[in-house]
Amino acid sequence: MGMGSKIHQNTHSTATPVVTDAASDCPRRAERHPAASAATSPGITDAFKSSQCDFSIAYYPWLFVTLGVMKSQPSSLVDTFDRRIRYLRLSVTDRCDFRCQYCMTEEMRFLPRKAVLSAEEIIRLATLFVDLGVQKIRLTGGEPLVRPDIVDIAQGLSNIEGLNELVMTTNGSQLPTLAKPLVDAGVSRINVSLDTLCEDQFAELSRTGDLKKVLAGLDAAIDAGFERIRLNTVLLTGKNDTQIEPLIDYALDKGIDIAFIEEMPMGHITQTNRELSLVPSAQVLETIRRRFNLVPIVGSSTDGPARRYSVEGTSTEVGVISPITDNFCDACNRLRITPDGRLVLCLGHENSLDLRQMLRSDMDSSSLKRAIVAALAYKPERHVFDQPDEPQVVRLMNATGG
Repeated sequence: MGMGSKIHQNTHSTATPVVTDAASDCPRRAERHPAASAATSPGITDAFKSSQCDFSIAYYPWLFVTLGVMKSQPSSLVDTFDRRIRYLRLSVTDRCDFRCQYCMTEEMRFLPRKAVLSAEEIIRLATLFVDLGVQKIRLTGGEPLVRPDIVDIAQGLSNIEGLNELVMTTNGSQLPTLAKPLVDAGVSRINVSLDTLCEDQFAELSRTGDLKKVLAGLDAAIDAGFERIRLNTVLLTGKNDTQIEPLIDYALDKGIDIAFIEEMPMGHITQTNRELSLVPSAQVLETIRRRFNLVPIVGSSTDGPARRYSVEGTSTEVGVISPITDNFCDACNRLRITPDGRLVLCLGHENSLDLRQMLRSDMDSSSLKRAIVAALAYKPERHVFDQPDEPQVVRLMNATGG
């Protein structure tokens, strides 16, 4: 087939491109019908048809694009499993000042800076998603605070009419200087990654991190006045699994929250045997319940996947995130954008929509929104992490920020 074609223009006024590398994830069975004449489109285009939508396929030298044109476009983000999207995780950089073992390889090659979305592109995309019903945006990385314009980005996002929550996940190393500016810019809550309180262990797990800086950052965040602060802890058997109680005690002492996260098989990480290193959430809860009474918390429509509990008699909340042992995909309310502008439909799959290409080709906002809505046809029902040592996802965690 020919390569290098532009987006196929059919009888609709605009085409809506959906990037996918796994067409089998589309929940509808498509029946092939004759393609449009090559004379009407610069390049070779195949077309598929189902009862709900027409699909066309255009070929580019650097990606494989499926163009979906919905016959009846909804005005909000609801996928084919009737899950409404209210939460967008927006990774603003793949760079980080740490090299955590479960997140990155020791020697990293990062995106060229021109490939990363600009502040203006980030704010424009976020505005479109809010128009489509997103109520909460989380800034992630890499490490979002190594991006020099991060405070300006936060300020621009917090000014979007209709956005209810702007939150962030960070490793905490830059919070001593940036905590207060972030609060002033409208970031209401932060999650801070902290896997251990032992300095040597922290240095081993993060490779390049400084525990003292992170703890100082947490103190600065408390002083700055965020509405809530949560520690995020990834437990690994034989590494930091003895840190459950020390970290709970630290959270209680500081009056902040904590969530324990099962390691997810993202990318080819060789430092841990993922199946053997997994610390199941049930084991974590059992350890905590030996000392504390945990009261389940009913979440809101914009909550992430954590099962949350209040520690009775305190203001601290404990959460567990269990992608391996307790699948939570039936309630998924999230989409992710990578630093280079790919809309990732599921953390556990590679399907994505190249929003950067559309932004930089001057696509109008209405067409962008139609493309985003059409992409939801490819959001799979669930992730499958049953074979941790054979990851389905080759991208590393720093590309999507979890």
